[in-house]
Amino acid sequence: MWKMIGVILGVLVWLSTAVAGEAGAVASRSMVTQDQQKDLAVTIYNGNLGLVKDVRELHLAVGTHEVKFMDVASQIDPTSVHLKSLTDPAGVRILEQNYEYDLLNPQKLMDKYVGKKVKLMTGDGNLIEAVLLANNNGPIYQINGQIHLGHPGRVILPELPENLIPKPTLVWLLASGIPHRQRVEASYLTSGITWKADYVVVLNEKDTGGDLSGWVTIDNRSGATYPDAALKLVAGDVNRAQTKQEVRMALESSAKRAAAPAQFQEESFFEYHLYSLQGRTTIKNSQTKQISLLDAPEIPIRKELRFYGASQYYRSQLGTPLSNQKAGVFLEIANTEQQRLGLPLPKGTVRVYKAAADKSLQFVGEDTIDHTPKGEKVKIKLGEAFDVVGERTQRDWKKIAWNVYETEWDVELRNHKKEEVEVTIVEPVPGDWEVLKSSHPHNKVEAHTLQYVVKVPKDGKITVNYRVRMRW
Repeated sequence: MWKMIGVILGVLVWLSTAVAGEAGAVASRSMVTQDQQKDLAVTIYNGNLGLVKDVRELHLAVGTHEVKFMDVASQIDPTSVHLKSLTDPAGVRILEQNYEYDLLNPQKLMDKYVGKKVKLMTGDGNLIEAVLLANNNGPIYQINGQIHLGHPGRVILPELPENLIPKPTLVWLLASGIPHRQRVEASYLTSGITWKADYVVVLNEKDTGGDLSGWVTIDNRSGATYPDAALKLVAGDVNRAQTKQEVRMALESSAKRAAAPAQFQEESFFEYHLYSLQGRTTIKNSQTKQISLLDAPEIPIRKELRFYGASQYYRSQLGTPLSNQKAGVFLEIANTEQQRLGLPLPKGTVRVYKAAADKSLQFVGEDTIDHTPKGEKVKIKLGEAFDVVGERTQRDWKKIAWNVYETEWDVELRNHKKEEVEVTIVEPVPGDWEVLKSSHPHNKVEAHTLQYVVKVPKDGKITVNYRVRMRW
């Protein structure tokens, strides 16, 4: 019975203090800084967005309290802030929530003292009393009845105004019915923090495989430091309502090595993928941090030379050959467990290196990839081939009817390398088309794509001839 009476009295006290708080009576004011922080978790999204969950400890007596929650991100979205008690959710009531960002700086500090008395210290150490009349494009003082535009002395202010703060601060008005040491969790969204994946491929001598390493690159410009945080990364394109710095990366030796243990645990999450760091890390403000994402040595890699055409070649008669066209260089990696991968790969930049004759690693190209699920292929364009060039010559052009045309092409490929190369010829043919004759086997790989795969001998050339009829 006595226990029940105590609970009833506690509830009555809580209700009375809540009413008093809503009426404006504040029992105490306190600040909670990172010194009282007990846990911290940060989830970072690809699109300049982070979710912070900050757990701190505070002591609340019976009554209404103003609590200043310091050391939060300066780019916080105040509409996303949520506070809850982890110790006693029913014992604390949130009456009011504010975000204060009128930050302390010399201009604002002087503005707060317009019309008030200040002191000026001269070079010889004497103090002069003055009234600050204005602070527009420089201070204006009244000293001994005279107006001074600026003053060589140093300004001394008596105190810091209440409504100026050194850092962005969350302020809550809380009502507590029972005295208790509380652990509260403040969660909020902030911009200014993002992550991306960066990958390094080191090709082997024959360009048939290599080592792939992946890195998570976190860029924190949110205005806060997150010490010893539990880190999660969300890979995916998250929609939000609307209201490149080069990465420094250590290249490892291309010698044979075993895969390192993964630092991130991956899991499916809604329509995205979630990567959780095994352990904790500190993310400093204005810092770019890299953490190893994956390490896959000796994976198979397919190199492909592609010689692309264009749909406009088929719409009119061309009088001159299209000469010295380049073949693009591409790499293809199968993201499967059979190829020692099989991890959903977040979008990012892939940089490719290869060892020269003196064993030094040289940069050979880079490309960006989109989010690549398990079982899909990663395609990387490195650049244009130097020693493999081609030429297209239109041999014939005929108008058969008002909507029917025929054209004949020679595609000549020249290989100046000292080994045979395989080249894929890709011809984007418009309209409703059919090949009437062809010198080499071909494939209709897509509705408007004619494709040849040919071998070009070393220091030699090959010519592919075909005739195509098109209807529009």
